[in-house]
Amino acid sequence: AVEILSSTPAKRRKGHGTRGTKAYDDTMLRARSQAEQYAKALPADEGWPPFLIVVDVGHSIELFADFTRSGKTYLPFPDPKSYRILLNQLANDDIRHTLKTVWTDPVSLDPSRRAAKVTRELADRLARLAKSLEASKFDPGRVAQFLMRCLFTMFAEDVDLIPRESFTNLLKSLREDVANFPEMIRSLWVSMDKGQFDAVLRKKLRRFNGGLFEDCEALPLTRDQLELLIEASQAQWRDVEPAIFGTLLERALDPRERHKLGAHYTPRAYVERLVMPTIMEPLREEWDTVRAAAFTEAGRGHREAAIQILRDFHRQLCETRVLDPACGSGNFLYVALEHMKRLEGEVLNTLHDLGYKQREIITVDPHQFKGIEVNPRAAAIADLVLWIGYLQWHTRTRNLDEIAEPIIQNFHNIECRDAVLAWDAIEEVRDEHGQPVTRWDGRTMKKHPVTGEDVPDDTARVPVVKYINPRKAEWPEAEYIVGNPPFVGTRRMRLILGDGYVTALAVAHTDVPENADFVMYWWNQSAVLLAAARINTFGLITTNSITQTFNRVVIKNRISSDPEVHIAFAIPDHPWIESSDGAAVRVAMTICRNGISDGILLKVLMEKPSEEEVQVDFDIQRRGIIGEDLRLGASPASCGPLQSNKNIAYWGVKFYGDGFIVSPEEAENLATLQEGKSLARNFISGRDLTGTPRRMLAIDCNGLSLDELSTNFPPTFQRLLTYVKPVRDHNPRALKRTRWWIFGENQPGMRISINALKRYIATTETAKHRVFQFFNTSVLPEGTVAAIALDGSFHLAVLSSRAHVVWALAAGGRLGVGNDPRYNKTKCFDTFPFPLCNEKTVASVAALGEWLHEHRQKQLEKHPTLSMTGMYNVLERLRSGEPLTAKEKVVHEQGLVSVLKQIHDDLDAAVFEAYGWPVTLTDEEILERLVA
Repeated sequence: AVEILSSTPAKRRKGHGTRGTKAYDDTMLRARSQAEQYAKALPADEGWPPFLIVVDVGHSIELFADFTRSGKTYLPFPDPKSYRILLNQLANDDIRHTLKTVWTDPVSLDPSRRAAKVTRELADRLARLAKSLEASKFDPGRVAQFLMRCLFTMFAEDVDLIPRESFTNLLKSLREDVANFPEMIRSLWVSMDKGQFDAVLRKKLRRFNGGLFEDCEALPLTRDQLELLIEASQAQWRDVEPAIFGTLLERALDPRERHKLGAHYTPRAYVERLVMPTIMEPLREEWDTVRAAAFTEAGRGHREAAIQILRDFHRQLCETRVLDPACGSGNFLYVALEHMKRLEGEVLNTLHDLGYKQREIITVDPHQFKGIEVNPRAAAIADLVLWIGYLQWHTRTRNLDEIAEPIIQNFHNIECRDAVLAWDAIEEVRDEHGQPVTRWDGRTMKKHPVTGEDVPDDTARVPVVKYINPRKAEWPEAEYIVGNPPFVGTRRMRLILGDGYVTALAVAHTDVPENADFVMYWWNQSAVLLAAARINTFGLITTNSITQTFNRVVIKNRISSDPEVHIAFAIPDHPWIESSDGAAVRVAMTICRNGISDGILLKVLMEKPSEEEVQVDFDIQRRGIIGEDLRLGASPASCGPLQSNKNIAYWGVKFYGDGFIVSPEEAENLATLQEGKSLARNFISGRDLTGTPRRMLAIDCNGLSLDELSTNFPPTFQRLLTYVKPVRDHNPRALKRTRWWIFGENQPGMRISINALKRYIATTETAKHRVFQFFNTSVLPEGTVAAIALDGSFHLAVLSSRAHVVWALAAGGRLGVGNDPRYNKTKCFDTFPFPLCNEKTVASVAALGEWLHEHRQKQLEKHPTLSMTGMYNVLERLRSGEPLTAKEKVVHEQGLVSVLKQIHDDLDAAVFEAYGWPVTLTDEEILERLVA
């Protein structure tokens, strides 16, 4: 064992670099690159390995990790100082345990996981103290500022920026003298601010300065509150994870957000998945080039030239600026800061290896990381998070005396303001009597006195305003833009942001369609800056609806502009945790650069839910020109609407008030009270199409005036007055408020088109399986249903075929947490080319379409609990060859699913023959032929 663990170098084959030389380092770098090539060659279903291991047999083991599992950037693990394990270090139990864990449970070595646990515990303690202080009638804003000063002081003592445990011991000493707490703590903070001798600690303190200690107010505490503060101070603040701390701190300090403290937060790995390719990959590519040039000069004996090359790159790194124009509590900025500090460490280590011993005056620090945030508390937290992260890194990697004073500098790098809109003034809108016009605040609810349901609280009002001279907001200069702008869908923008704000947006941003989601204003402004060469790269998180028609027009305008920009990297669909409320959502990641070039497209291969996050494995990277729909190759997005498909497909009616919906019993009761007259009619929603039909009815007042409704149908009028009007009274659209008894979107065109037929084809907007069905025109389609005004079985067959399903999947995108495919009638139907064929072919295809319709309807009527989704789930299992479960076998028998499979197989073959295609086409080949 002694010989095995000896550090005596083994004999080495000629041709390798001698250990301790630049040639050796170059050899190990090439070995690492070879390992990365092995990782790329793994089968897609294996996913990207979290570790790469480079071994110099008989001498050392080098570890590199990428916990994002995207294969983008493998970094020295655990850090650039200790990633290389020498042979004699294997005698260390901890190192052997680490190496074992690399193979048995590699993800558990992610340092952010342990830090996340510590951070959650700290946030919970702060939340309890904040709640207690607010109960003592202190303003939440004062409480938040006070606690932020406290927590930074706790961090400072844990990393020895003030004497170790000095703050904790001071708190303990005040247990019997709690009345003097405010003055004692204030005195300490004044000393920290000014960098003077502190009488309380009896020490000369370093100068902290910065905006945090401009106000040194310390709130008076009770004995119990002091104990909570002592409890918090005893935690391991040096191990806090800044990447999630900001989010949790924001929730802890905001009374309205505190209930979300236990909710999920955006995992660090998700943030890194965007930060690494946006910022770090370009910087590291440049670093690889610079390092190679320096090694070349050093190999030629030009040591001073090599050092100058490295110093120039270091200076450039310290001048590189990152902007998050919707920074929230700073998690993206912090992750960028940490990785740039890691890179800086590698640069400085290389300089040291070349014999350069001078200390560099400049360093990567928070002034380079700029943010815009409209929420004052979040903006303050973002600034604090950056400084904690910076000091945390500094105290772990460098001597304390190397930290310059003032320790915290007020760079004003986090701006508290609106990121997409600027204005000269905001004025209240007044009515003809000069009184302020107000609206419901869009958030506060109350219980309805009759129904007991939550309805908008009329007393919670905010003024209606108009913005004077609205214009685009200017952004600070930066080389990189990265972030996660707010997710507000176009349908909710007026309710959440207000009419005045949305109107001002339209005036200021004439290059963004008014029906685009809020996040697209950030995307568009970033693209404008990129096209003007004012930034190098931008990478943003958006909802995955970025591929929907109303959003992708923004992308199309920019990638086809002059000068052009291109999508360099994209993940069209990825799980995400919304920081504001912990809700699970689906997002897209897009990274853009200048010019025309291929991009990298990553698709999620597998999702594995865990306690902390949904772990994601990716398919192999695909390269090519990425279109506005975030696809490679043939794309339906390039196709316009066909004249032959015009005015055929419509969305169903949208109620804008659940009070329109009644059960059969309620409808019968209303009819009885109205002498047999009824306005209730059968309707179908997306749920009814995919699940077990609910058999509900909708009160349809189409064509009735309010007088006609109240006079001829008084019970129905009262029901709508009670259940619909309270909701519609606060709709931002005037027509929906004034015509509250009519469906919010009444779809007159759809009504005319389907009423001319005996039946129509319907499909749901979002569904796991794309299924088309016939319905009698007496059944009203609801807004989650696309109604296609065609009654022929030929059209049902073609729409149900693989040709159209593949087209719809490519054209429609995905929607919702369930990530179900979305049917966008404009892109999926209006652009779809039906086959041109003779009458005989039409008849044979139509016969299969009618067989499909009759078979499904017959089985559904026979078995009331059977659903369309259930049948198609089993059909999918049959096609995969996987054995059926006991429950699936029941569905198989009830739905005669093997027969259903045969019908679809025959139908696909017949439709392919109608197009003149072979039946062996792949999905990509189908798209190529349909697009051609």
